Amino acid sequence: MDAKSPKDLHFYEPRNGHGLKHDPFNAIVAPRPIGWISSRDAKGNINLAPYSFFNGFCYVPPIIGFSSTSWKDTVQNVKETGEFVWNLATKDLAQHMNATAAHVAHDVSEFTIAGLTAVPGRLVNVPRVAESPVAFECKVTQIIQLQGANGEKANAWVTFGEVVAVHIDKAMIRDGVYQTGLARPIVRAGRKGDYFEIKQEDMFEMIRPD
Repeated sequence: MDAKSPKDLHFYEPRNGHGLKHDPFNAIVAPRPIGWISSRDAKGNINLAPYSFFNGFCYVPPIIGFSSTSWKDTVQNVKETGEFVWNLATKDLAQHMNATAAHVAHDVSEFTIAGLTAVPGRLVNVPRVAESPVAFECKVTQIIQLQGANGEKANAWVTFGEVVAVHIDKAMIRDGVYQTGLARPIVRAGRKGDYFEIKQEDMFEMIRPD
């Protein structure tokens, strides 16, 4: 890498538009893990939806979070009940996951639409996706509305949850170590529908210089 070589840069200020065919923001911050979130409202209606702004944020306690770019059913549900489940989206489940992104009535279960099996949680009253090899049962810790540098509120809310129970298919564990590539998780890659698949053969290791 030669930092001295000048680069022909495309520069823009987001508030003035990006000037490209597609907004590059979510393609640059990529790949991103998928927050495939199941939830239940106070009346018992079940929801399952994917969120591309998702990640893990803390070891102790283990905390994950997802951002919704509007006040959707999932956010309303977790606000009402204080619980949700994250399900790992894999290559085998890609089409099922995509089906759960459909806009349907609040009382319609995406589990049914996508042909998935809802299994009751152990510590939360929210089902997990039986077909998914990994699931985190979570208790909500915070729901925060985002805001810009000028203090103006954004139409986006981040939900954080503490992982209180973990389900892992034992086929994904070798010699006591969870093998990320064996599950073939899919990750978001930008535009309206680009994804990557994580494969075992594409992984490499670097020892940290601690």
